[in-house]
Amino acid sequence: MQVTLKPVTADKENVLVNLMEKYEYEFSQYHHWDVRGDGLYGCYFEEEYREENGKYAAFFIEADNKLAGFVMIGDGINGDKKTDYQVNELFVMHKYRRLGIGKQALFKILDSYKGIWQVVFHPVNIASAHFWERIADEYTGGKYELIKSHSHEDYSFYDGTPGDVIYFSSII
Repeated sequence: MQVTLKPVTADKENVLVNLMEKYEYEFSQYHHWDVRGDGLYGCYFEEEYREENGKYAAFFIEADNKLAGFVMIGDGINGDKKTDYQVNELFVMHKYRRLGIGKQALFKILDSYKGIWQVVFHPVNIASAHFWERIADEYTGGKYELIKSHSHEDYSFYDGTPGDVIYFSSII
């Protein structure tokens, strides 16, 4: 499948919010959030993710010109290590998983944004843990650092669970 990334533009922010609702539904098995009275989690698009901001970026992931998910990156300023970027959110819809689409999308991001990266993931999300370790290992040839159940509060999830963190460089 051909994977492309398209920046989320102002006129498509509602599409991202719709996908984020699906993402939050799936992630609720880890952080145990409830929906509001209207049946939604109440996701919203944060303006700092607009491409023109430069500090953050949000992209739609397309597979053969079909919407397959999204990726959101930030400046990586949290925790005790100096990093340039962080993958804040990654979502690939079930239909498109295990086809290499997430990997292709991330490799494009890493090739475009050169620097030191961090990825924080919920340790109970075993599929995510395996995915991120495979991505870091393959992209860097094994040159990454994994810190399990980090105790730094900047790496904790909404449910208080300390996240696992991977650090690596996209500068080759």
